[in-house]
Amino acid sequence: MVILQVVVEVILAITSLLLTLLILLHKGRGGGVSDMFGGGMSSTLGSSGVAERNLNRITVILGLVWVASIITLGLLTKFMGA
Repeated sequence: MVILQVVVEVILAITSLLLTLLILLHKGRGGGVSDMFGGGMSSTLGSSGVAERNLNRITVILGLVWVASIITLGLLTKFMGA
């Protein structure tokens, strides 16, 4: 069971870092905090509609994996008697 817990913790750490990176890659919509830090400027990255949709899909899937790993880690901690 300890090996499974370590594997889930590693998956959680990797997905956390990837989620941070993917969220930062999203194009700012304007009018928010992203404009305050220069996010309102036009950028070639993410200017394609297909690329933005794929980035959204990957972010949502990775977010679901992240939530599933948190739930799994919580259940493992609860039932291991820790």
